[in-house]
Amino acid sequence: MATLDTQSASSQPFIPLVEELAAAYQAFSLYDAEGLRKSGAGLTPSQARVIFTLGGTDGLTCKDIGDVTLITKGTLTGVVDRLEDKGLVERWSVEGDGRKTIVALTRRGQRVYEREFPRHVEFLKSKFDKLSAADRAKATQLLQKIKGLF
Repeated sequence: MATLDTQSASSQPFIPLVEELAAAYQAFSLYDAEGLRKSGAGLTPSQARVIFTLGGTDGLTCKDIGDVTLITKGTLTGVVDRLEDKGLVERWSVEGDGRKTIVALTRRGQRVYEREFPRHVEFLKSKFDKLSAADRAKATQLLQKIKGLF
């Protein structure tokens, strides 16, 4: 396999795709965080992702939450700690396996989920509705294909 130098590396045909993908992710992340700030719920994007992931479940393991939210184990522990301090989640060990912890919404957390999830989806909808259904489907397929490469 040939070794690239800086000039040939920067001229690879996929570099514009990488740059646009990173820029799109950054733009989405900033907009997503703005919506959470505007809601007044006092949730960080990571906290909201955990609340939105737990909504509609009886609880999930930390591993399952991490798999869905892509929050690393070390960061997830702190996020769950802060949500627990706010009274929005509770956790308990699985009987017979002290290493496995289940995290679930409290009643208060469920109310926050029921209020904030639809509000946040509506906030995002205003942007995604600007794409046709066909464009959303194509973008979803292409992103899935890119994810599959890694």
